[in-house]
Amino acid sequence: MTDCGQCNESCCTSLEVSGGTYDRTYTNSGGGPTGQADPATVSTFRLDRYEVTVGRFRQFVNAWDSGSGWLPATGSGKHTHLNGGQGLADSASPGAYETGWVSSDNSNIAPTDTNLHCPPGVVAATWTASAGGNENRPINCVNWYEAYAFCIWDGAFLPSEAEWEYAAAGGSEQREYPWGTTDPGTGNQYAIYAGSDAESLPICYYPSAGACTGPENIAPVGTPTLGGGLWGQLDLAGNVNEVNLDWHASYVSPCTDCGDLTPGPLSPIIDGRVDRGGDWVFVKTAMVPSDRGNEPPLVRSMGLGFRCARPP
Repeated sequence: MTDCGQCNESCCTSLEVSGGTYDRTYTNSGGGPTGQADPATVSTFRLDRYEVTVGRFRQFVNAWDSGSGWLPATGSGKHTHLNGGQGLADSASPGAYETGWVSSDNSNIAPTDTNLHCPPGVVAATWTASAGGNENRPINCVNWYEAYAFCIWDGAFLPSEAEWEYAAAGGSEQREYPWGTTDPGTGNQYAIYAGSDAESLPICYYPSAGACTGPENIAPVGTPTLGGGLWGQLDLAGNVNEVNLDWHASYVSPCTDCGDLTPGPLSPIIDGRVDRGGDWVFVKTAMVPSDRGNEPPLVRSMGLGFRCARPP
């Protein structure tokens, strides 16, 4: 895929994020960060410039071939450049590290035409049964397992929550928005998101202000050219929420190249994996880098997509 963004560059472009330390909890209303807590240290890594597109995901679906083709190798998908190859430290289980892909999850990969048109009765899926006009829009309606498997197939891994927020916050700058303090406005220059009318119904600003109706309100990746983060990644706010590697839990501090890798007391059906960034029907308060969301890993949503991370 070689036609993403304003300059029609490779959709696979991945940019280095220089490591450092920041606070995962903070507030920034334009005057600098306040209320800082929960420090984390992140080593240098690469984070893809663009969210994964329908066109790229189509190649993965073809390789998977209804389950008879490619599947992740057991133990793959780890941050092998960290901790002597052991990967991220598990903040929920001291002394433990990433396990990587678990073969029992192979059955949770099911990117069929039916599943990718989620949920039933909703017409906002970007996937089409055959290649068409949505190839450069971000894929949505994927579950967490499929996002993780895609990144493994693509020679990458899902970013940890700390890595993703670090990139979106501009590291120790801890920005109000990924691009800085400028209000995103309604012209689709900084982010693809929604406002609301007097009855609190979402009003989509892309391609122009009006009722949110479907995939036409989700922009091709890289459309908001002024919305780049400190290291050049686009769409870190808006368009689709991006799933992270971690389970959602209270922060454990301090954190050095860590992730919450152990599910909580509830089953994976209920416990959530983190997602970040807000989406096309979210208001702008959901686009601040410190905002956290989560969904069970089997959930498919018109607002959920992802991007991959890679070793430096």
